[in-house]
Amino acid sequence: MKVIPVPCLSDNYAYVLVDEQSRQIAIVDPVEPEKVLPVAERTGMELKAVLTTHHHADHAAGNNLIASTIPGIAVYGGESRIPSMTKQLKDGDEFSLGSLHIRAIQTFGHTTSSICYFVEDKHADERVAFTGDTLFVGGCGRLFEGTPQDMYTSLNEKLSKLPKDTKVYAGHEYTRANLRFALSVDSDNQALKDKAKRCGTMQCTMPSTIAEELETNPFMRVDQPALQTATGKADPVEVLAAIRKLKDNF
Repeated sequence: MKVIPVPCLSDNYAYVLVDEQSRQIAIVDPVEPEKVLPVAERTGMELKAVLTTHHHADHAAGNNLIASTIPGIAVYGGESRIPSMTKQLKDGDEFSLGSLHIRAIQTFGHTTSSICYFVEDKHADERVAFTGDTLFVGGCGRLFEGTPQDMYTSLNEKLSKLPKDTKVYAGHEYTRANLRFALSVDSDNQALKDKAKRCGTMQCTMPSTIAEELETNPFMRVDQPALQTATGKADPVEVLAAIRKLKDNF
């Protein structure tokens, strides 16, 4: 399994997911087909599917052109607002790309259309997650269509339970700003300091891992005393709500 990040728009990422064993590929959130399709074509492999993380135009606006360019391509998504969707997914639905096993994780909070894709290459013992605008490196998405409880469930009851070595590929390059904010509410976190320093010189900060996010992402550390002190809250959902409000105004 290989993942190729494709920068799009001002700070978005699309991804080309490659199954080298079957020589099949899928593309994740190909908002600018003119950038993503040439990368896909250069692999020399068969393009089988579009994986859409949510309906927002900066992720899904390329779907119609992709679907019209490649008749019969499967377009996966979480609800009817996904353009050109052919396969609507529910939480826990499973499907394959060649030898790769893919599981849909419904992650409410940012939107009600949000799906994260957990992909396993069991032959190579590798795992990745495409987390769209639900889980960022060092942060999470704004709560446009969900509640703090929704985002808590998505981050801390679903994504946090993935294997710790799962590589995380998020929908935007927001990492440096996210880590600056994280340091403002978790300033004594040495792992966070180290990650901020490391990412400060990186053009592309993808991927992270679930293990790193559990150590450094304040939205996945809402049960920790440092975050409870910073917010003056004890209940983890209230901590998350308070951190999200602080981040919105940071």
